[in-house]
Amino acid sequence: MLRLLVPELVDMNLPPEGVFHNCVIVSIEKSYPGQAKKVMSALWGFGLMMLAKLIIVVDAGVDVQNISEVMWRVFNNIDAKRDVVITEGPLDALDHASPLPHLGAKMGIDATTKWPSEGHLREWPGDVVMSEEVKNLVDGKWREYGF
Repeated sequence: MLRLLVPELVDMNLPPEGVFHNCVIVSIEKSYPGQAKKVMSALWGFGLMMLAKLIIVVDAGVDVQNISEVMWRVFNNIDAKRDVVITEGPLDALDHASPLPHLGAKMGIDATTKWPSEGHLREWPGDVVMSEEVKNLVDGKWREYGF
């Protein structure tokens, strides 16, 4: 159903730490500048998604079920001025952090790779990927490393 509204949606995670609705993490097939912000707006406008306090958008290749991978993208891919959206809207009745019942601030984070057309004029670094051989070598030596 959501893919009818947001066709670029690849995967979604409503982590239990966000009580299954306060935090929504989505990955998208990005094809134009500002698309992550469009996705945030679409999700906040869809049924009970309007109650989400935090929406994080990452690129399609990011496993949204892996919170460490998502956080790595958030910590490394955002510029707070360019990539964080603060808006106001409906919140869950159980949200105790909001100063008013049922209404408060929401945050969207665009943790996708940035393009020059989004104001990022520097070269964006590629991902560093270890070969299976290196992964196996390291995995075989964890005890030797003291972990």
